[in-house]
Amino acid sequence: MNQKRFAVGDKLGPLIKPPVTKTQLVMYSGASGDFNPIHTVDEFAKEVGLGGVIAHGMLTMAFVGQMLTDATGTPGALKQFRVRFREMVRPGDVIVCEGVVTDVRDEDGVQWVSCDVSATVQQDGRVAVTGHAVFTA
Repeated sequence: MNQKRFAVGDKLGPLIKPPVTKTQLVMYSGASGDFNPIHTVDEFAKEVGLGGVIAHGMLTMAFVGQMLTDATGTPGALKQFRVRFREMVRPGDVIVCEGVVTDVRDEDGVQWVSCDVSATVQQDGRVAVTGHAVFTA
């Protein structure tokens, strides 16, 4: 099998997700079991000071995870993945997921690739998520 080889400094992505929709948030609520109304009910989200519904942080993390699995091209290659949620994502936001390889080590013919990752709101450059991942190639 001819797997991709990675080097320090290699870019991952970008994966550009279409605008987040309220329907998507309702569907994600059902899929994740997170029915907090801040994600689906504008009036409630406004009452608690959010100005309107916000996307689930884990949905934005999932977008970054999709970018990582696209980059590896191998099911099960993602070994570690953590993020920090920094900014809220709202309906209409276009999310750009990217990464950069920070370390590569070979172990028994397998590359272990470390990378820093992020998700940014395309319209205004807000960084919604930062994180780190390790995958094999």
